[in-house]
Amino acid sequence: MSNTVQNTELRNIAIIAHVDHGKTTLVDAMFKQSGLFREGQDVDERIMDSMDLERERGITIAAKNCSVNWKGTKINIIDTPGHADFGGEVERSLSMADGAILLVDASEGPLPQTRFVLKKALEQGLSLMVVINKVDRQDARPDEVLDEVYDLFIDLDANEEQLDFPLLYAIGRDGIAMKTAEERGENLHILLDMIVEKVPGPTYHPNEPFQMLVSDLSYSDYLGRLAIGKIHHGAAQSNDQLICLADEGKVLPLKVTKLQTYDGLKVVPTEVCQPGDIVVVAGIEDVHIGDTICTKNSPKALPRITVDEPTVSMRFGINTSPLAGKEGKHVQTNKIKERLHKETLLNVAIQVEETESRDAYLVKGRGEFQMAILVEQMRREGFELSVGRPEVIIKEENGVKMEPIEHLFVDCDEDFMGIVTEKIQTRKGRMTNMVNNGTGRVRLEFSVPSRSLIGYRDEFLTDTKGTGIMNSYLEGYGEHRGEFSSRYTGSLVADRAGKGVAYGLFNLEPRGRIFIVPGDPVYEGMIIGEHNRDNDINVNASKEKKLTNMRASGKDEAVILTPVKPMTLEYALNFIKDDEQVEVTPISIRLRKMELSALARHREEGKKKKPKES
Repeated sequence: MSNTVQNTELRNIAIIAHVDHGKTTLVDAMFKQSGLFREGQDVDERIMDSMDLERERGITIAAKNCSVNWKGTKINIIDTPGHADFGGEVERSLSMADGAILLVDASEGPLPQTRFVLKKALEQGLSLMVVINKVDRQDARPDEVLDEVYDLFIDLDANEEQLDFPLLYAIGRDGIAMKTAEERGENLHILLDMIVEKVPGPTYHPNEPFQMLVSDLSYSDYLGRLAIGKIHHGAAQSNDQLICLADEGKVLPLKVTKLQTYDGLKVVPTEVCQPGDIVVVAGIEDVHIGDTICTKNSPKALPRITVDEPTVSMRFGINTSPLAGKEGKHVQTNKIKERLHKETLLNVAIQVEETESRDAYLVKGRGEFQMAILVEQMRREGFELSVGRPEVIIKEENGVKMEPIEHLFVDCDEDFMGIVTEKIQTRKGRMTNMVNNGTGRVRLEFSVPSRSLIGYRDEFLTDTKGTGIMNSYLEGYGEHRGEFSSRYTGSLVADRAGKGVAYGLFNLEPRGRIFIVPGDPVYEGMIIGEHNRDNDINVNASKEKKLTNMRASGKDEAVILTPVKPMTLEYALNFIKDDEQVEVTPISIRLRKMELSALARHREEGKKKKPKES
């Protein structure tokens, strides 16, 4: 076989960063300075975060492609998510890259999610550059952060070549990069030059036939299913007769109806594509991520994209409450099944399995945050469904029960160290490291079961008065650490259908925290609040004041209710117990018992308390 050749006209680069370290803002500046927009053109901020959810939460959820042209070289930029729950997006997006920029905050330093994505990049042998961003921050500590970056590379078994990385400092918001933290640059030209110089162009065998690995999928109303990926060898053009090699050696015919490449933020038609380029191919319906598209005469499959196995499962089903069908557009089981199946096609980290019930499906993924995002996307699309509590996936190896274990990093004030440590230890966590730099804040590291973190994040923010930072990544499976209580409070459960009444809710306030406001519809079995004690109680939220013919001055005071904190999807999923569900519609998020009948629940409790007959 002949030696490989490098395509010097192209660079494929991924940008790796933790959530909120300035990755999307830096890409915005690269667009503007490479001449993608005309002078004075009105451009939105964070252009790459195109989904509503991404803009609202300030995070990247889906990996996206774009390109800039710099001094005659086309640079394909792959924007990778910074959150470990979206690891499937990371793995498939890195399969298209030849190099990566590691972007690190000059104050916070490399955080766990950075570690997760960097590990994947090092395993793939990508050429790496480091950019320390936000050096203008008051609490910036670029020298210490650089030492932490070196420690991280060494910890992840980087070789000597990878440790000798090119380094730049940047202020992404101002669109400037420089060689030292002290100077102030004028633009990002030094960064764009470094990408062209230090990141190698994609390599290919000139004599090999056409091969392309499908790393992403899209859909067009006009062209149907679109396969997106990097061309490893050879070239293709419109109307070529190709084949798609699917899983288990299945061969599907393919005629290229349209060929497109990235130009800035949009895709543009092209007649011919070159090796190493990232292209969009139309002409096949049954294509999956990881498939290889190649020539009919010499079919040869590329290694499939492999992703880490899921660690969390959640039950998705139709809404069976008395209020079902009143607020949603898609309420049928087959609609939910189609939508979940579509998600598995676009997201390699999601798996869907049938359950014993025809009305429910088991969805497996990387974390409860990924699940919450999927449910939020579905409700915005008009779906009405009920979902259960996220549960970790337990395995058994050689007769030993195994569960996913996370490496947890906590950054908090010294004053809150005791309460944080105590709470994590009650959840079977073990402290592995503690660093106190004398600044008033401490950095703690724990080894904790994944199930410990479900529902703990809100509690952690309350305990640290909103000043704590908590991040984690999956370490792997470890021996099961035993049971613990995840919630020490019960539920206030409505005992009849009706509407919330101010008088009734006011009298329930001493019992606990209320979730609903007057006028909200309620039904038997719906959870209307959190009980102060550890048991559930049935209450009447529709109780009205009895009228009498007695009237006296000051007798009927106005009822003033405690303001209700709006119910969010993440809080609802973290709050519910095993016998509870979240009812999700485009308008409302309600909590309910799986068994709505108070009588049936009472009988079930009685059976549990009754001693078993010998």
